[in-house]
Amino acid sequence: MSAFRKLTDTFYASPQISVADVSQAAAMGIALIVNNRPDDEAPDQPAGSEIEAAARAAGLAYVAIPVTQAGFSMPQVDALAEALAKAEGPALGFCRSGTRSTLLWALAEAKRGGNPDEIEACAEGAGYSIAPVRPTVDMLAGQASD
Repeated sequence: MSAFRKLTDTFYASPQISVADVSQAAAMGIALIVNNRPDDEAPDQPAGSEIEAAARAAGLAYVAIPVTQAGFSMPQVDALAEALAKAEGPALGFCRSGTRSTLLWALAEAKRGGNPDEIEACAEGAGYSIAPVRPTVDMLAGQASD
């Protein structure tokens, strides 16, 4: 079972999840699963379609916003912000380690007007650092407040 790390009351990040982890997420009240891992990144990972099928069978929403080693793009940030805005409860983002999911969440939260220091504190509280994207978080938060 994967370790779901709570960033906020509405967002959790996790390393790669399995089909079995979907029922754990549902039992916790997760309403949306966000897959930030591209298929075939590693030979041992389950296909995104398997996770999606399990999520839908459990009554959970599912969205795939894969983030490759190339980094983040504004369409990915916008897609996550939109998915979180539409979510009918807490969301669980996953990738290989949970880091990409956390970084994308930080960018989306900043774009939605979140305070960069609070975003950073939430990530650090869950064991993640947003240092690689902190300048962009600051920029997006500044644009949101304009």
